[in-house]
Amino acid sequence: MGDTETRSAGRPRSTEKDAAILRAALELLASHGYTRMSLSQVAAAAQVSKSTIHLRWKTKADLLTAALAAVRMADAPPPSGDTRADLTAILEDFAATVERVNGMALIGTCLAEEAHTPELLALLRERTVLPRRALLRQVLEQARDRGEIRPDADPEAAVSALLGPFYADYMAGRSGRTGWAGDAVDLVLAGLDAAGR
Repeated sequence: MGDTETRSAGRPRSTEKDAAILRAALELLASHGYTRMSLSQVAAAAQVSKSTIHLRWKTKADLLTAALAAVRMADAPPPSGDTRADLTAILEDFAATVERVNGMALIGTCLAEEAHTPELLALLRERTVLPRRALLRQVLEQARDRGEIRPDADPEAAVSALLGPFYADYMAGRSGRTGWAGDAVDLVLAGLDAAGR
């Protein structure tokens, strides 16, 4: 049965080609934006055929959200067990990823195109937004288990409160402010403090 599965699956995918395609997609996303980039441009930049891309990803939305998922948490250190440090690292990696791929423009495109290309926003949520929220929620739940935050704390509301300052600062023209992540974490943890300090 293993031989049949191997034969029917065809030739193994090249990880080098996958990486080149994902890298080209991110570079074109950052330089051209979602609506102006094309799979033909990605193929040319990655030095592969357009059919090679279509064998791996069904649509441009599929490719771009896969590329974004591949860079998510690429530079963040592994969890340390220190609630403040771990939350701050996740937020800083989030901001660095968004800035590296011109992500705010992509978010705007996803929202503007929701009626016409709903799969773009759905895939962005599934591959980048929800996994990032899950990382933050996991740190908060572990802190709750250790008695560091109130047992009745709502982790989902806390996650939204942690991420909100990034978007609010961007809209206010304050993006890139040094220390924003630590400030957001301190504010949220103060509100969740089990000891009420």
